[in-house]
Amino acid sequence: MEGLNQIFWGNTLYAYVIALGIIVVGLVVLRIVKSIILHRLRKWAEKTVNTVDDFLISVIDRAIMPALYISVIYGGIHYLTLPDKVAGGLRGVLVLVNTFFVLRVLTMVIEYSLISYLKKRHYADPKRSEVKGVLMIVNLVLWCIAIVFLLDNFGYNVTTIITSLGIGGVAIALASQNILSDLFCYFVIFFDRPFEIGDAILVGDKSGTVMEIGVKTTRIRSTSGEEMIFSNKALTDSRIHNFKRMEKRRIAFILDVVYETPAEVIEEIPALLTEIITAQEGVAFDRAHFASYGAYSLKFEVVYNVLTGDYNKYMDIHQAINFAIFRAFAERNIQFAYPTQTILNAGN
Repeated sequence: MEGLNQIFWGNTLYAYVIALGIIVVGLVVLRIVKSIILHRLRKWAEKTVNTVDDFLISVIDRAIMPALYISVIYGGIHYLTLPDKVAGGLRGVLVLVNTFFVLRVLTMVIEYSLISYLKKRHYADPKRSEVKGVLMIVNLVLWCIAIVFLLDNFGYNVTTIITSLGIGGVAIALASQNILSDLFCYFVIFFDRPFEIGDAILVGDKSGTVMEIGVKTTRIRSTSGEEMIFSNKALTDSRIHNFKRMEKRRIAFILDVVYETPAEVIEEIPALLTEIITAQEGVAFDRAHFASYGAYSLKFEVVYNVLTGDYNKYMDIHQAINFAIFRAFAERNIQFAYPTQTILNAGN
C-alpha cells in the first residue's frame, strides 16, 4: 500500500488508479448500455409504425453516447490534481466538444422536423437534398451563436464582437440585397411548395422539369433538352403553371357538319356524341349540343373532362374518342364540313 502513496506529477499512484478505474468502469457501462439496451430499443423501434422512437434512438447513438464517452474520460482525468493551465484547457476542450454535440442534436431535431413537415404536407419521400439548403443556413446561424457562446466562456468580451457583427451585417445586407432576396424566396419555395423536384412547370413561355432547387437558383430541364437556370426571386414573382398537380383536363371542341345533313340525323348527333364519350373509362362527360349555324357548316360543341393529369393518357383517350366519332359518322353517312363557298349562277 505504501507504493500507492508515491507521488508522481502531483498525484499519488492511488489517485491514478482511481482515475483509471473511473474511466474504465464508465466506458464499460456505456458500452453495455449501447450494445444491449440501445440494441434492444432499436429492435423494438423497428416494429413500431411511427418514426419518433427511431429518431430518438438515432440521437442517443450519434450524439448523446459520444458526449457521455468524452464526459467519462473527463471525469476520470478531473479526479486528478492538475495544473491550472491544464485543468483550464481540459475544461475548454470539454465545453467545445459538448457544444459540438449540442449543435448536432439541434441539427438532427431541425432536420427531422423539416422532413416530418414535408410528409405532413403530403410530399412523398422527401429527400435530404430538398432540405440541405435550409440545413446549411441553420447550421451557419447555430455555429455563429455557438462561437459567440464559446468566446464568452473563454473570457472574451463578446459585446464588442456582437456590435461589430451587427454593423458588418448591415453593410453586408446592403451590398448583397439580390442574394438575400433569392435566399428569402428559397424559404418561400421550400415552405409554400409551389413546385418540387420532378414537377413539370411552365414559367412564362418556358416549360420544363424541375431538376434542382438551390439556395439562390432553381435549375429546370426544358422540353427541348437544355438546362434553364432561374433565380428564385424570378420564379416567385412569376405565374407558374404546375402540370404535375393537374387532376383533370377539360376538353372542348367543335365538330362541323354539312348543311345537307337531314334534320332527323342532326337531332341524333348530340345523343350519339354523348354515347361515344361516356363509353370511355376515366372520362366525365359534360355536354354535347348543336351550338350554332356557321358560315359553311352546322356546329356541334362537345365538352368533357379527362380525369387524369397524365398528358399521354389524356391524348390516348382523346384519340380513341376521335376514332369512334369518325367511325360512327362514316357508318351514318354524316359528312364533316370544310370551308367552301357555293356560287349560284342565275343566268340571264
